[in-house]
Amino acid sequence: MMKYLKHLLAFTFLLSAFSSKAASILIPMDDVQKDHLKSYGIAFWVLKNGDEVDWLLNYRGGSFMTLYNKKTEDECKIRGVTYEVLADAKVSEITAQINDPSVNMDLVKLQKAPRVAVYSPKIGVLPSDDAVILVLKYAEIPFDIIYDAEVLKDELPKYDWLHLHHEDFTGQYSKTGRGRNSSRFIEDKQIQEATARQFGYKKVSKMKLAVAQRIRDFTAGGGFLFAMCSGADSFDIALAAANTDIVDETYDGDPPDPRAQSKLDFSQTFAFQNFTVVTGNGRGFSNIDTGPLHRSIGMENDFFTLFDFSAKWDVVPSMLTQDHDRVIKGFMGLATAFNKNMLKPGVTIMGEMKTMNEARYIHGEYGKGQWTFYGGHDPEDYQHGFNEPPTDLNLHPNSPGYRLILNNVLFPAAKKKKLKT
Repeated sequence: MMKYLKHLLAFTFLLSAFSSKAASILIPMDDVQKDHLKSYGIAFWVLKNGDEVDWLLNYRGGSFMTLYNKKTEDECKIRGVTYEVLADAKVSEITAQINDPSVNMDLVKLQKAPRVAVYSPKIGVLPSDDAVILVLKYAEIPFDIIYDAEVLKDELPKYDWLHLHHEDFTGQYSKTGRGRNSSRFIEDKQIQEATARQFGYKKVSKMKLAVAQRIRDFTAGGGFLFAMCSGADSFDIALAAANTDIVDETYDGDPPDPRAQSKLDFSQTFAFQNFTVVTGNGRGFSNIDTGPLHRSIGMENDFFTLFDFSAKWDVVPSMLTQDHDRVIKGFMGLATAFNKNMLKPGVTIMGEMKTMNEARYIHGEYGKGQWTFYGGHDPEDYQHGFNEPPTDLNLHPNSPGYRLILNNVLFPAAKKKKLKT
């Protein structure tokens, strides 16, 4: 009998040890997480190493979970990312909770790390303060920098995800040269005119239009496009103005078409319609942007709210709005916010400021691809100026505004299934 009891106790101990064996690593994304931004880097690192990641939508701030691996645990420790080691029983409990039809949660499998490109100058006016470049570097997510030459050489198909630098696709150099004496304007003009000549374009505006059209085709073919600040509105403006001239003589040597407004083709745009372009030498590109010239609100009251989508039905916007905060600090840029009256039908507003009738964060489909536009320049610098030092993200590891950028970076990794948006 004693021998039997010993065997039974030994078996019970082994069974208990097996059942409590570490099965998965959970990276919580609620307020317990020490570094939300580097957590995305861990998820990307796991995907790069050939493993899958479960994105637990609306579970503890949009947490990540992957099968236990000692290397993954060590990487979390090295990068300072908060993690929890879970047994099978706990994983089953979490999965059952998420699958409950009455709960606004869902599980999305991330399967393959996307190939990431950032459209940005490589020489001259370097984008050291570009928010996407800053956060990709901080999260340790690999990316390539490409610009007009690479796009015109048809290199976009090599990538899954493309970010547009705070660019001016209308060929007006962000209107930084209104007095023609800006060193930034002179340098930018020289570089872009040289590229235009290289590819046989007489005007920078024509070259930028060709670039915008290649990016449009990239998206239509199944690519994922993410644009911030003027990279969003000037992109659509350039596409709409394909058959006219909206550029002032300050920038291209001849006046704009006096009938330019009537010649705009809004069928070519992604997000905006019925806008009025600014063809002169004044500030701004159009009335798409609601600020800063058109806004009467101070920094202390400048916030926008993320929508709560149904995770099981509206999977795409749910992924793109995962965050530990639903109210995001506002921030300004060459394009701060988008006038809701100018949005096309079918555009999904994911973040808005109702009192100002402005959308800050929008999404939509184009062909086989998808796009996201995010207003403002830097989520942790309310009014960033030229030549100011870039934001140090070591001081903002839990930034809710920067998390929205990284949601978009991981988005293409999701397992393709029928999604309602």
